Amino acid sequence: MMDAFPKSARPTPGQAALAQQLATGQADEGRGIARLPASLYTDPARFEDEQQSLFARLPLLLGPSAMLPRPREALAHDAYGTPLLVSRDGHGEVHVLANVCRHRGTRLVEAEGLVPAARIVCPYHAWAYQPDGALAALPRPECFPGLDKTEQSLRRFPAHESGGLIWFAHDDHADFSAVEALAPDMEAFGLGHLHLYRRRTHDVPANWKLIVDAFLESYHVQRLHAATIAPFFADGITVADRIGPHQRAAVGRTDYLTGIDRDDWGQLRRAVTYTYHFFPNTILIVSPDYVNLLVCQPQDVGRTLVENIMLIPEPPRTAEEEAHWARSWALLDEGTFGGEDFRAAALGQQGLASGLLDEITLGTLEHGIADFHALIGKALGD
Repeated sequence: MMDAFPKSARPTPGQAALAQQLATGQADEGRGIARLPASLYTDPARFEDEQQSLFARLPLLLGPSAMLPRPREALAHDAYGTPLLVSRDGHGEVHVLANVCRHRGTRLVEAEGLVPAARIVCPYHAWAYQPDGALAALPRPECFPGLDKTEQSLRRFPAHESGGLIWFAHDDHADFSAVEALAPDMEAFGLGHLHLYRRRTHDVPANWKLIVDAFLESYHVQRLHAATIAPFFADGITVADRIGPHQRAAVGRTDYLTGIDRDDWGQLRRAVTYTYHFFPNTILIVSPDYVNLLVCQPQDVGRTLVENIMLIPEPPRTAEEEAHWARSWALLDEGTFGGEDFRAAALGQQGLASGLLDEITLGTLEHGIADFHALIGKALGD
């Protein structure tokens, strides 16, 4: 197994406190049964309210810093429904821009993946922009008498990079303070120094909240994941707390904390899997030697694009290392996530859309789901 964290890293006080709770048998359980209306997952009006109150206002994760590893590079990002261009300038600063030329509205970057961005050139009339969105040049400028280039920059969206993650917001007044509060935990994992191994977008026929729900409880692990990851985990041994609206959870692996030096970050991460829910729509899972980000991007009330991004310590150097990471990727992306979690969400959407249930029932090991929906309700003014 390869070490995904810097050798000098230490758990944050919050991470250490969760491990201590696990060690003393303080698994989180709710006080009783909770129920949620089935319409939370099927009502188009509710979906539109979430789009306006959550996705149009709050900081949203675009991906890890590793998706833009070098200055003067850019990539197109469309999954939130807005044509975006994520770029890094010559000083390394990240910018989130409209992928729309100011001249005639032409899409600037068509390609998937990284493109050079020292100059971002429109394919129609060759207006050229700098990585920060400023208009650098245009052909035949005499044809535009009185045009002020300083007023023709690409539209900029608020952007924030910290702890190895890149965020943006549609709202110019979005508050990134809760995002910044996550940075110490992400730095403890060395997130900003990891390598992007693979990424894949799953088109899941389910409401985005059904997908997030699965990562807010461990009740399903021994059942749904019996053929994949269940042997690695104790049944229902989970504790959690919050960093602002974001949930931080620790899940006990098999023989968790038995003979483990909890001051040794390397040993601790092999005994405990840390999982974060970045409110509203992203899950981060820290496995012993790699990290997965699952970004849920709602497309409709019953359809979600889920981007799975796997981060590893460094690019594979040998065929053996490539085979190791390929097996890990297949286990989670094709097996656990694609074949089990996302399939279960799709089946749940089918059942709820039938109208045969008025509400769903949550047990004491699923209270994290009720807390999540309470936060959504608060944001929507329920």
